[in-house]
Amino acid sequence: MTSKDKIALITGGSRGIGKAIANDFAKNGIQVIVTGRDQKRLKTTARDIDANGGQAHWIDADIGTDTGINRIEDFLFENELNVNVLVNNAAIIHLSTDLIDFDMEHWQEVINVNLIGAVKITKLMLPGMVSQNYGKIINISSIGGRKGAAGRSAYRVTKAGLISFTESLAAEVKSSGIDVNCVCPGSVVTEGYVEAFGPESIQNDHMMDPSEIAALCSFLVDDSSSAVTGATIDAYGPSNPLFR
Repeated sequence: MTSKDKIALITGGSRGIGKAIANDFAKNGIQVIVTGRDQKRLKTTARDIDANGGQAHWIDADIGTDTGINRIEDFLFENELNVNVLVNNAAIIHLSTDLIDFDMEHWQEVINVNLIGAVKITKLMLPGMVSQNYGKIINISSIGGRKGAAGRSAYRVTKAGLISFTESLAAEVKSSGIDVNCVCPGSVVTEGYVEAFGPESIQNDHMMDPSEIAALCSFLVDDSSSAVTGATIDAYGPSNPLFR
């Protein structure tokens, strides 16, 4: 399938890794749809993509709620957009908090957005991909999905869950022409990272730029990656523990 026939939905696409992925896809001729909760940032992202010769749509929707999922479904139907590329990127990065002190409503919110929302969006997109006998799904996990850590229980549970979800789903849908893969970024300079860990957290030599993750995702949605499915790719860069 050529790039011009691909329509990609990127959750959490208005900033950070999601925005970088949307920009890279658009540069490669893929029509993109970005979702998120900040209407102003979404509009800016879509406008910038259009200004640079790409084609973009935006939907302000919270995928942690059924209302948000329904907004996305309605938008795609009304605009006759048949998504065949999905990037589950939206995530809440919470402050380091031990479980004994964790507000359970916030713990549940992290689960709803990072994991359950990703599952619901994927389920919503699957019938269309099956009907096209084609699809590419990328779940954005994290280096934190590989191992637990104090104060990180909600976030790391969701990221570990995405790894297992990737493997299970890939086994279910390969026969329908759909490839499902997972990317585990290391430390990346994003607004969310700074909000969670402070501006001093990125003043080191092991941070990556979001464009590095975007380039990997562009490979995974290219037809040349057809041999890769059910894989979890560790994209740690200089934050790889082997180098530190």
